[in-house]
Amino acid sequence: MKTKRQASREKRRQQQLRTRLIWGAVGLALAAIIGYALWWAFRPTTGQSVPIMADTGHVPADAVPGPYNSDPPTSGPHYAEDLPAGFFHEADLAGLPEHPEGLLVHSLEHGYVIFWYNCDLLDEGGCSELKEQIQGVMDQSDNFKVIAFPWKSIDAPLVMTSWGKLQRFESFNPAQARQFVERNRNHAPEPNAP
Repeated sequence: MKTKRQASREKRRQQQLRTRLIWGAVGLALAAIIGYALWWAFRPTTGQSVPIMADTGHVPADAVPGPYNSDPPTSGPHYAEDLPAGFFHEADLAGLPEHPEGLLVHSLEHGYVIFWYNCDLLDEGGCSELKEQIQGVMDQSDNFKVIAFPWKSIDAPLVMTSWGKLQRFESFNPAQARQFVERNRNHAPEPNAP
């Protein structure tokens, strides 16, 4: 039979053990959260690396923002305004400035991923299919910081860009497109901007 003293010691020992286990679990949870946050911040990106241009500042809205070191651009001078997330068609271009790349590069600076598509390289059915496939990936990404934009100067039906990254698609690959969005979105100088 245990004495009161032994019972008190046993109770104190169990409380200390419980306290240690709780603090250990809290410590492990914090370490996991910090580890995940670090991995997320420094996760590997995909696509071809394009050197960040030396000039990445704002230019007046009536100025030509380029030239850029890639087509389509992945960084560089841009307008003070950006474009919101969404799918832009040829008909949507009428209300935009003569050089919409100035708006789009600003969106890239905010961590956006852009699907630049060129339907001139496809027949009508191929263009419709490509647009549907792009929209599908955008929908899977909750249309968060993704833009689809027609761009006639590219030499592939689709080129995706993020800040300093570019990936060409001769034919659409939804898995690669999703991976490009997941890995490259918000890898930019101003990822917390809307």
